[in-house]
Amino acid sequence: MPDGDRGVDAEKRATLRRFAALGAATPLASLGTGEARAETDGSDARDAIFGYVSTTPGAHFSKLRDDLKLGTGETQHHLRRLLESDTLVSRRDGDYRRFFVADRFSAFEQVALGYLRRETPRGMVLTLLRHPDATGSDIAGALDVSRATVSTYATQLDEAGLLDRSDGYAVARPETIITLLVRYADSFDAETRAFAADAASLVSYDP
Repeated sequence: MPDGDRGVDAEKRATLRRFAALGAATPLASLGTGEARAETDGSDARDAIFGYVSTTPGAHFSKLRDDLKLGTGETQHHLRRLLESDTLVSRRDGDYRRFFVADRFSAFEQVALGYLRRETPRGMVLTLLRHPDATGSDIAGALDVSRATVSTYATQLDEAGLLDRSDGYAVARPETIITLLVRYADSFDAETRAFAADAASLVSYDP
């Protein structure tokens, strides 16, 4: 095997083992581990998928596959088994199918995490949590996007129950949204992690 291939394989194994360890640390780990190893000759692939979804709820198929450095067929096989065993559940979100640990999130939380996985909607929510009086133009300026883009996503967020547009823009159920952002901050971006570090003062935020 070429040296380059050995390096890729080693990186893949290290990634799988890291996320498999995360999965093993969760309360639901026993639902998806033993059978996985028996069927994959010691592979940590299914354990890693479970660990990844545990720490990155709402991830879609392509991101999960790429971050774990798995093949498409391999990912499909393990996800199918985890779904069939009711260890994971999935939810259609436009062109994506997003994955969650079963029995861990309400329907609202699943929808919220789906939007929070998108850069612009997440940026809009973070801006409004930090600046509740922000207008559409303020949000567009803060995110460096067009006013039309903000309007389009605001409509979607409103229809999904994440935004209240009855009097300007306000985040709906802000304490739930803040809890999700804080709990899973490491699976988002640097801005979210910075927000999470300051979030204690926002938990009682009342729009």
